[in-house]
Amino acid sequence: MNITKQRAFPTIPNKNICVPIGPILAVQLFYEKLNFCDIFGKHKSKGLDLNSLLIGLLSYKLTENFSIKDAGKWLNQEEILDVLNLEQFHERVLYRTLELLGRNREEILSDILDSLFFVYDFEETDINLDWTSIVLFGTKSTLGKHGYSRDHRPDKLQITVGISELANPINIPIGVTVKKGNVLDLEHFSDTYNQVKRKLKKGSLIIFDKGANTTDNIKSIHNDEMEYLTAMKLNTSDDKIIENFDLERAECIDSEKGIYGIKIVKPSSIKYFYFSESLQKRQLESRARAVMRKLQEAKEIQKAVIKNKKLPKKFRINNELIEIDYSFRTKLEELSDEEAIELLKASLINGREGFFCLKSNRDLTLEDALKIYRKKDSIEKIFHSLKNEINIKPLRVWSEDSIYGAIILGFIAQLFISLMRYEFEELKHVSTKFIKKSLKNLTLTIKFKINGVKNYIFANFDRINSLIVAKWNGIT
Repeated sequence: MNITKQRAFPTIPNKNICVPIGPILAVQLFYEKLNFCDIFGKHKSKGLDLNSLLIGLLSYKLTENFSIKDAGKWLNQEEILDVLNLEQFHERVLYRTLELLGRNREEILSDILDSLFFVYDFEETDINLDWTSIVLFGTKSTLGKHGYSRDHRPDKLQITVGISELANPINIPIGVTVKKGNVLDLEHFSDTYNQVKRKLKKGSLIIFDKGANTTDNIKSIHNDEMEYLTAMKLNTSDDKIIENFDLERAECIDSEKGIYGIKIVKPSSIKYFYFSESLQKRQLESRARAVMRKLQEAKEIQKAVIKNKKLPKKFRINNELIEIDYSFRTKLEELSDEEAIELLKASLINGREGFFCLKSNRDLTLEDALKIYRKKDSIEKIFHSLKNEINIKPLRVWSEDSIYGAIILGFIAQLFISLMRYEFEELKHVSTKFIKKSLKNLTLTIKFKINGVKNYIFANFDRINSLIVAKWNGIT
């Protein structure tokens, strides 16, 4: 039996080079469409072209995006320099670029907002507002403070970042604000709202969560002739409503999840009061786990008491600079497990499980109010994209201006991604990760001929990068 051997393709070393061109072309497209050359060009007249540097940095953010140092290496490739019409430069140029963005942040963000609304002329201007924290490495900036960490790093300094986003179905970020790491949402609200309100039509709906729900914030919305939809923290005044809540009289919003609601109309606002069977189940299960955890902790302490041993380490203050004398006892001496569980239930379960409330000065149906508020999660997706796909965290820049600059750069990269989704219905539900991957896959191969002439070959078109790049740039 003859076996045909497969021969490998002959491989001859050559000077051909392949670079990811998709991100650069996509960035150039939106950069030109939004007239960013004029927006940024006025802030630097000498040295390397600022617009070319920014296009390069934004392209890198949609390609690799490890650090400014690595961005310098990536941008200083001969082929990338040729595409961007740049000369070789030191990485310090990129740090100075970030600082320049930070120094001129207010004018830059205002100009970006104006350009967005001029180019797209959005008909609907309802907005979502939300805030998050981003870990900050370095101690020099006064912006870095310890605060409630959404990144689960309470040991690190952080900054807080606010985003304003045109609500569904547009879902485009239009503003970004930066404050110290210990600033609460209720304080940060005014900066984020005031930054974009001049572009909002009268009667626009401002949607935000309960953390920023204060009398002053709502008053400012009223004064601007806007409307709002927010969540409310339940308090003792709501217990009477809960006590009298009748499922048979309430309106059924979602029979599958068992969501019911009532409207409570007041002179200047409407409360949308809901009960969810599925939420109640989850919350009661969580409370039950907390009860058993506390019981187990009490048993560990009781065991130490009986055996006259030290308190288990996890219950002690672990600080060599603190001396403390204490005595302790548990109630387990006089309670059975069943009685202890009932005592814990009484302290942890308050009867509000499954209930939640929205508040607005716009008269909506119970179903619409809930639907609109739930769609606010689109801004959470922007935060996730910024932190995990655009990779804006953790911030590894040191000066205050460079922190602002890094945030603005990440914001613009996210803006371009959101505009891709807005321009193409096919990309409406495609994640940032897959858009970036598709753009990166589109490559430019530079083939060197014997006579030194270069051939340029575009390769690896797919459904996504063809929509974004090939269709608009006439690449064949």
